[in-house]
Amino acid sequence: MVPSVDRRSVARLFSRLRTPDGQANPLPHYAELRSMGDIVPAPWGGHLVTSFGLCDHVLRNRSWLVPDSGWRARQGAATRWMAPSSQQMASTLPGLNPPHHTRARRSVGNMFDRKSLDGIKNSVERSTEELLDRLAESLKDGEADFSALVSEELPVMTIGEWLGLPTADYPLLRSLTHDQVFAQELLPSASQLAQSDAATRNLRDYFIALVRQRRRAPGDDPISSWIRTWDELEPHQDAADESVYRLALFVVLAALETTSNLLSTMVWLIAEHPRQMGWLRAYPEYIPGAVEEVLRYDSPTHVVSRIAGEDTTLAGVPVEKDQMVHLMVGAANHDPAHHVDPAVFDVRRKASHLSFSGGIHYCLGAALARLEATTLLTGVLNRFPALELSRTPDWAPRVAFRRLMTLPVVES
Repeated sequence: MVPSVDRRSVARLFSRLRTPDGQANPLPHYAELRSMGDIVPAPWGGHLVTSFGLCDHVLRNRSWLVPDSGWRARQGAATRWMAPSSQQMASTLPGLNPPHHTRARRSVGNMFDRKSLDGIKNSVERSTEELLDRLAESLKDGEADFSALVSEELPVMTIGEWLGLPTADYPLLRSLTHDQVFAQELLPSASQLAQSDAATRNLRDYFIALVRQRRRAPGDDPISSWIRTWDELEPHQDAADESVYRLALFVVLAALETTSNLLSTMVWLIAEHPRQMGWLRAYPEYIPGAVEEVLRYDSPTHVVSRIAGEDTTLAGVPVEKDQMVHLMVGAANHDPAHHVDPAVFDVRRKASHLSFSGGIHYCLGAALARLEATTLLTGVLNRFPALELSRTPDWAPRVAFRRLMTLPVVES
């Protein structure tokens, strides 16, 4: 029997999550949420899933769907789901259900397989060294913002070089990506949605123009390859170009926002645990495992939403067709039923997590994110033995998508 939960208590908990203290340490709030049950009524409707096992089940079970354009339209014209930015996200891979997802997913193949990563690795290593050189120069004057100097730069340099984008466009893409993500937040305000709508329009203009330019002058790059693929799948050129635009938009949004936060969070956690930093320096073969522990401890994405494809029950709770469940991944990754001492950050842990989602929507860029993170952490450990935080970082007041706004560091 599921215990009765006061929805006002849940609403207050989410309000506290958005405060500076809640952003700096959401774990006590997640523990409180988990104490209410594995599945908890959401104050705004639907349910919150807090346990690792249930979240994993929903992510892998194909009867649970993503909120696609059809579902969003059924919510009504006055809802957040009909905002232009929300509708645009429903047309990209994370917003598609089979068979549309299957078709789009097959068009890109295994985007970051071993062969592709081998080709990207040199670029990541070169960019990392360049950025760490800049950091070292900045640290000579005292405090430096690791987030602005390194974490925000490496993902856009990596994906920008891979896609063949002009380096002059990187600042614009970073800025638009930060604004666009509000459409994917848990409960965006009207002003945040308006910000996301404007960013989405600008991103559309940018990538539509890019696709047309690559069609006129194709090259040896992913976008040109996608154009050739979709020309075979779509009888009309405009439809093919629209599909390529959606792929390019998705890749850039996914690559920039979540990876930059992973990199900042990683350095924050390692700097907060100097003994573990020293241990990793002595045993660098454990760096990939340390990245997995970072992903478990503080994932870039703390909430993933799914829709019931039919009337069902989840942990004994009836869930009607079309009803939304929010998978509280940030809380589930700290489920004591799945992890021993989950509140302890331990780079030696064999960490399992849900931070790259699961099932058919498992993150396409997971391998690339891991490559960037392991390369950067290796470089930081080798070059900055005395790196430490100079003051408390700042977080954006978000719930679903974590973002470290600043990461002030010094070398002692």
